[in-house]
Amino acid sequence: MAAAFFDLDRTLLDGGSGQAFGRALREVGLAPEREVPLLRQLLGVFDIVGESRATIALVRQGIRLTKGWSLDRFDEAGRLALDELVAQVHPFVPELLEGHRAAGHRLVMATTSPAQLVRPLAEHLGMDDVVATTYAMRDGELTGGIDGEFVWGRGKLKAVRHWCRSNGIDLGASWAYSDSWFDAPLLDAAGHAVAANPDPRLAVLARLRGWDVRHLDKPPGMAKVGPFEIQDLLRPLLRGDLQPFADIEVNGLDNIPSEGPAIVAANHRSYFDITVMAIVMAKAGRPVRFLGKAEIFDMPVVGEIASALGGIRVDRGSGSTGPLDAALRSLAAGEVVGLMPQGTIPRGPEFFEPELTGRPGVARLAKGSGAPVIPVGLWGTELVWPRSAKAPRVSLTGRPTVTAALGPAVTGVGWGDEASDTRLVMDAILDLLPDEARERRAPTDDELALTYPSGKPPTS
Repeated sequence: MAAAFFDLDRTLLDGGSGQAFGRALREVGLAPEREVPLLRQLLGVFDIVGESRATIALVRQGIRLTKGWSLDRFDEAGRLALDELVAQVHPFVPELLEGHRAAGHRLVMATTSPAQLVRPLAEHLGMDDVVATTYAMRDGELTGGIDGEFVWGRGKLKAVRHWCRSNGIDLGASWAYSDSWFDAPLLDAAGHAVAANPDPRLAVLARLRGWDVRHLDKPPGMAKVGPFEIQDLLRPLLRGDLQPFADIEVNGLDNIPSEGPAIVAANHRSYFDITVMAIVMAKAGRPVRFLGKAEIFDMPVVGEIASALGGIRVDRGSGSTGPLDAALRSLAAGEVVGLMPQGTIPRGPEFFEPELTGRPGVARLAKGSGAPVIPVGLWGTELVWPRSAKAPRVSLTGRPTVTAALGPAVTGVGWGDEASDTRLVMDAILDLLPDEARERRAPTDDELALTYPSGKPPTS
């Protein structure tokens, strides 16, 4: 049998649990009303860079101060801290726990924090058990000592091994997740080590040992450099004037909310559309999770980059709800999800149709998340990279003008059926396009040819 062991602070949680527990202990009258000098600053440093011997020394000294504390009030503090801790849980933790649960693995929280304080959170997350530092008690009061191991460093490994022997679990077939360099002994002993939101030293060690690295505040597969995701680092480079293909005009950027979930939906005219949308989101200052065709993710190098940027793979025709579920998780985490409801670039006469048609994914996302849908009208991108071309064009006589117009959130989406909601979104996108987009006309043969991958219209 196998289990999955999860550290708490900075692994399951965004930051540490110390401040939440401190507030709860003061509320039940155990901790002094006045904070220990510099304690808040020390805990703040811990939230950013992780454990140090100084913070652990503080924890050890703090155990002595609990002598004489009421066990009932100590337990009550754990329950009082629950809501604040739940709000700190990384957004992609529930998905990870569910995956292990579905595989039949026991779920265990392994933390230095007091067992009595962390059990309410462990139960809320559906953990099967807790391996944690147990504060000693006698006659309903804490004694100022511990019962068993101080669950930190090699002490945590020893405590986990004892739990495995008692529960018939093979540690060599189990998973261990931690952010901390000091949990390296446990990670090394587990069959599957995962450096989760790793501190700098653990990140280096994970690379040397070949351990998996996961950032539980971001979608699976997305890469980060320290606290920054790649989109954050690329943002200064994603300026419209730095690319040689077109003059890009962006209007209505303030319609993208500065925080919280949002669905950005654009029409699809060209392979250049994704570049324009990346520039739009860079100007907005927000990372975006784009839904993209499986073919993109299967391409060498390009597919790896798409995954590292947090892209969501869509296998069209598979019937899988995986892409929708992944997008909904990102929205629940307060992120921006981008998609092109048309699904693919229209070809032939359909490219010139004055009415836009879309797939129901955007309506399903809006209904499932309640997030606002921001329409984006793209125009002129086909002048840069038509479907018939294998690469974008670089004009020697003057760059074409490409526009991206963003409108206010579409009213009423998520209230009706999928067809009517999709129609609302597509009409809102069409309203952002120039007048010529709504004029029905017969395209020339040359214009038709540009809409086909081969550059030639079919013979029948």
